[in-house]
This record gives sequence, structure tokens and C-alpha cells, in this order.
Amino acid sequence: MPAENTPVADNLDDDDYPAFTMGRAADVLGTTPAFLRAVGDAGLITPLRSEGGHRRYSRRQLRVAARARELVDQGTPVEAACRIVTLEDQLDDALRMHREMRREPDEHRADT
Repeated sequence: MPAENTPVADNLDDDDYPAFTMGRAADVLGTTPAFLRAVGDAGLITPLRSEGGHRRYSRRQLRVAARARELVDQGTPVEAACRIVTLEDQLDDALRMHREMRREPDEHRADT
């Protein structure tokens, strides 16, 4: 939840702000709350909880769940779809790190 000093307008631009209830998140994705529980149970996303214990989802989490839903719609079981999305994210991170490392000058190489 937002810190007391965080202006409300800042939350509108925050991809990690848990703005969506489970019902609204399911509507946005065109799926069911059971699907959101399944991807949560599989460890793909971890919704934040309101003070009353209700699940709340961020836009970033909805994008991840939407990718899993694409795979499920193509016939992939939920558990496998979640694993695929996790591996895709890990590959993207590794490729980004590799690109960043290639741009950094090699400080250890001796000038000749």
C-alpha cells in the first residue's frame, strides 16, 4: 500500500501499485478469479493483500498473468504456462545483463 507521504497521483503511474481487486483484475484479463488464484498458487505472481485480506494486483502483475493466459488459451496447462513465463523473464533479464556488460569498457584489459 502507498506510504502516507506518497501523493495519490504518483500511484497512477506506478506499475507496481496494487490498484486492482481480484474481480476487476479478472475482468481486465477476461478470465476468472480461479485463474488468478491458480497463477498465484503456481508462484508466477504474488498479489498484495489489503488490510481485510483481499488480493490486490498491480498492472505489472496483470501483464504477467496475461502472458500466462495466452499460453493457457493455446492449450498449455497453467503450471507449465507459469513456468514458461518465468523462464522467458529470466532469459530477458540475462540478455539485458549481457548487453549491458558488452557496453561497459573492459577495465581489466591492459592497453597495448
